[in-house]
Amino acid sequence: MIHFVLLIVCAVAIYLSCEWFVNAVEWLGERLNVGKMAVGTILAAFGTALPESVVTLVAVTTGATDEAKNIGVGAAMGGPLALATVAYGVTGAMLLLKRRKERAAALAETGMPPTHPEAEEALGSAADVKRLAKDQKWFLPIFIVKVALGLVAFAFKPVLGLLFFAAYAVYFWREIRGGDDEDDEEGPEVEPLKFQPKAASPATWAVVAQTLVTLVVIFFVSQLFVKQLDAIGPMLGLSAAVTALLLSPVATELPEIMNAVIWVRQGKTKLALANISGAMMIQATVPSGLGLLFTRWHFDAALLWSGLITMAAIVYLLLTMRVHKLTPARLTVAAGFYVLFALGLIPILS
Repeated sequence: MIHFVLLIVCAVAIYLSCEWFVNAVEWLGERLNVGKMAVGTILAAFGTALPESVVTLVAVTTGATDEAKNIGVGAAMGGPLALATVAYGVTGAMLLLKRRKERAAALAETGMPPTHPEAEEALGSAADVKRLAKDQKWFLPIFIVKVALGLVAFAFKPVLGLLFFAAYAVYFWREIRGGDDEDDEEGPEVEPLKFQPKAASPATWAVVAQTLVTLVVIFFVSQLFVKQLDAIGPMLGLSAAVTALLLSPVATELPEIMNAVIWVRQGKTKLALANISGAMMIQATVPSGLGLLFTRWHFDAALLWSGLITMAAIVYLLLTMRVHKLTPARLTVAAGFYVLFALGLIPILS
């Protein structure tokens, strides 16, 4: 029973920490004078992806056996899977709920329902969708190479890990140099800094302090959350393998999911989606580079299946974006790919 209680407490703590974190990171973006979207794709994504990257680094560098090192490989594959399916799906569901509330409010005020149902309204303008598609087009070829390398063996494969770091460096530079031309302010202004709620313009030290403190809390509480999940899995009759492949990736990506929920609630949909796509780019490159450098980077059937489902989810999103039909309802469908992944694990692990 204690594990279930701690699981709930950790989830609440992660949500509250993320609320303070997104508040701090928006002010940090103001201080660093980066584009609004870079706040999501770079600053927020880097902070929330840091715990998983550290887990991968520790696993691949200090693991005494190949099995121990493969924990890092699993984390490098599970992260993008959870983000491409569950994170986008939860964001779509939150947008649906938000639009339905707005529709109900409009109906109560005017007595007339909106012309189009909220589920059929595309996410943003054509420029917004193109911006999101650009990130997915960066991610997909890198991820395909990442999976392909897990199926072959050759002497200089570890050296290719450096190319993944270089790929992220190019993406990072593109985002930071992107400017504000397509980053018009969305939704409300930045809320007052939690550390200095009465200051119209908080001190830089307060912004940095709130960012670092919340990151530390997110890191340790996320680890505690995963440990509770590992303990609860067997209690529910789930094997260690199922817990590691099915539940742990969602748990480790919980900060990104919470960030998206908070930004959607604040009316900052573009930042929510940018945080997920930016985190996916980190997960596709940095942990992969570490895995290639320090492990054999060899995939079994379960890891290959996770890679195929991730690619299928991204292709689905790109196709809907291509015809400008990415709606909250269709974004929610992305979570269905995670259900498909779970069903496919049954014959693989049995």
